[in-house]
Amino acid sequence: MLTSTFIHIPGIGEAGERRLWQHGLLAWEDVTAAEAEKVPLPLSRLEEALSDSRRYLDAGDIRPFASALSSRLYWRFFPEFRHKAVYLDIETTGLGEPGDHITTIALYGGGRIKFYIHGINLDKFKDDITDYDLLITYNGKSFDFPFIERTLGVSLQQPHIDLRYLLRGLGYKGGLKGCERQMGIDRGNLDGIDGYFAVLLWREYCCNHCPEALETLLAYNIEDVLNLEKLMVKAYNLSLRETPFAGINDLPEVVEQVASPFKPNMQLVRKIKETSY
Repeated sequence: MLTSTFIHIPGIGEAGERRLWQHGLLAWEDVTAAEAEKVPLPLSRLEEALSDSRRYLDAGDIRPFASALSSRLYWRFFPEFRHKAVYLDIETTGLGEPGDHITTIALYGGGRIKFYIHGINLDKFKDDITDYDLLITYNGKSFDFPFIERTLGVSLQQPHIDLRYLLRGLGYKGGLKGCERQMGIDRGNLDGIDGYFAVLLWREYCCNHCPEALETLLAYNIEDVLNLEKLMVKAYNLSLRETPFAGINDLPEVVEQVASPFKPNMQLVRKIKETSY
């Protein structure tokens, strides 16, 4: 979709971009001297801007596109920069009251799962997150990013797709789990476990020295980031419906993923539900 995008070019707005598409200019390479009368700005200026765009894309540089596009349109460069993207999710001891801290962080990108645990390796997150050029979260703008910045002192400057807002614009609401259900994503044994349950798992791990609680917490945290990829692909395909490219540029919705290295302990899950809910 990025190579069919013209709105990042100064002088071309959404209406101008749609006119270009209606005139048959569906990709950067369609702009030629023969089509000059269909272009809403001097052809030489457009050709120069597109030449720059091709150079940035060939170099794998996402920054010029991120600075030129509204964040609500960041979905457009997802396929081209998917290999440089990471799905991020945190678990915490609470909603941000004084004394609350991050318990675990899960990352999934480049076909690899990484996880970080408070008191064990959380400090490594700061360096590892710089390996990625595009961050994808659900509600990261309001929750994950402020929590990370406040408690870890890490400022995340990469372009960011927050699926909460992208999906809301497509008519999907109800939190991450609600959006998953609406889109037919099954959590299996982790169905019914939520952020509050994650807090209880951390308490069980810390207070009772229960390794099964930590493993279940990590299984839950990692399930979140694996499902973020599925949601991102679905959201991308749905967003294409507002363009002439629906059904043409769609991504396969069957996503091949690595398996999580952790599994929930269902006996422990039942115990916590019986005693704490």
